[in-house]
Amino acid sequence: MLKISRLLMVLVPIALGIFLIDQNLKWIFIDGYRHYGDCIDLTLVYNRGVAFSMFAFLEESLKWIQLALLAGVIGYTLWLRKGCYVLPVGIMVGAGFANVYDRFIHGGVVDYVYWHCGFNFAVFNFADVMIDFAVAWLFILNFRPQTCKG
Repeated sequence: MLKISRLLMVLVPIALGIFLIDQNLKWIFIDGYRHYGDCIDLTLVYNRGVAFSMFAFLEESLKWIQLALLAGVIGYTLWLRKGCYVLPVGIMVGAGFANVYDRFIHGGVVDYVYWHCGFNFAVFNFADVMIDFAVAWLFILNFRPQTCKG
């Protein structure tokens, strides 16, 4: 089991890096960049809910619920003290905070990638992709315990 300070020395810079990358990408679209293509449009949308605008009815409460969930993920990861969880959790937390930050600053999550090749899909952003990536990584670690030695 690792010390909490060691876990934080990895988790915090990863989370901060993902947060900064995401916020800088979003400002490109807030400043007015648009591109329309055959399969992907890059255009600004403010999502008041979560995936596919679910839970938009929670309005202002949603950002506080998400902050509590992120705090729970961090707390649980530190309680586990397993180094193999630190990178995916750092990615997830950085991306999660980036989206919650949008709710505080812009009133909704800044989304900008609209996939419409063959079917219409949701509009999403870099943080959403990083959250999906981190969740997949965590599933692998949990369902294949031999991949997580400590």
